[in-house]
Amino acid sequence: MTFLVFILILSVLVLVHETGHFLAAKKAGIKVEEFAFGLPFTKPILSKKKRGTIYSVYPLIFGGFVKLYGEDGLTEDQRPKIPPCRRAGKDPNYGRAYFEKSIFKRASVLLAGVFMNLVLAIVCFSILYFVWGIPTKTGKVIVEAVRENSPAQAAEIKPNDWIVAVNGDFINEGDQLIRITQGMAGQKVKLEISRRNDNPCKPPADNVLGGMATTEFGFNCNGENLLIFLIPRENPPAGEGPLGVIITDSIFKKYPFYIMPFLGVREGFKDSLGWGKMVLSSLGQMVYSLITRGKVPEGIAGPIGIYQITGEAAKAGWMAVLQLLGIISVNLAIVNILPIPAMDGGRLVFLGFELVFKRKAPPKIEAAINSVGLMILLGLMFLITVKDLLRLAGG
Repeated sequence: MTFLVFILILSVLVLVHETGHFLAAKKAGIKVEEFAFGLPFTKPILSKKKRGTIYSVYPLIFGGFVKLYGEDGLTEDQRPKIPPCRRAGKDPNYGRAYFEKSIFKRASVLLAGVFMNLVLAIVCFSILYFVWGIPTKTGKVIVEAVRENSPAQAAEIKPNDWIVAVNGDFINEGDQLIRITQGMAGQKVKLEISRRNDNPCKPPADNVLGGMATTEFGFNCNGENLLIFLIPRENPPAGEGPLGVIITDSIFKKYPFYIMPFLGVREGFKDSLGWGKMVLSSLGQMVYSLITRGKVPEGIAGPIGIYQITGEAAKAGWMAVLQLLGIISVNLAIVNILPIPAMDGGRLVFLGFELVFKRKAPPKIEAAINSVGLMILLGLMFLITVKDLLRLAGG
């Protein structure tokens, strides 16, 4: 099941991205020689030519591509032997080569794949919010879950606890709690918590489920609110915060059905921006760690890690898979737009060079830079994969 879902996610991502290039090329009047799903290491299992474009499916479906006429330049001997004065009328491909188009049309083709990945992410998140409801602030910071072996677990903080105040300061947003606890990592903090059940600060008649064991951190009562003392971690595990709690300050609220699609798109757009910022931050941390420490930081996943995450999403249901698809689509869009050789962003850099200096970069230099960039990307992918394997072997 995991393998099928993994293939489905990859297939959708590739098709959407390449469809962006395909549609933009058609719009720009560029001849698309082939639009393929899969990698061309063997003969295609399906192939059909329509309106000058070959539509193909290859057995190795981990990828896809759009082959544009004149994408890598076109020498004069590749053109039909027709006098230039008559070529426009006789050569069916006259003016349809990629390199013959304006810089802005070529840039639109490169950007279209990234744009389509962002659209896919927004669509995925919009569907989720249409089903779940729209996040609405409650003015309360509620604990959703407590991580194992965390300060919160040691202090016996429980799901559904309402964190009213930190060190006597009232809080009503999750970001407030995060900022305060990160700033006081390694120091004792006091949380004031409102708890409905199993509350030792309530009278016995209300406290049906019994009391709470006193921990090494201890607790007091402020009326019916608990005062819990703990020390936020300075170096929490990857994916966890100083306290080790998952919190929310919102609820999912349903609105009239005719409004929900618009609100869903709005929230989907906001979610895409949020994930985009997280991706950029993670990439920055990875580059910094590679330069200063010579290793890939925790929390960065390669194909094996993504496969594992896909398995967890598949078990959770189609909504989790849809959310994962949106997240990966944002990742793909961000990575592709960065000025990395061999990626769409790297090719945009060469278009920028052409725009500024009024001439194209020498093809050999461009090819060499792209080759080096590709080798660096493959090397980085190898390091991340090794890290995934070591993590998998270590349990």
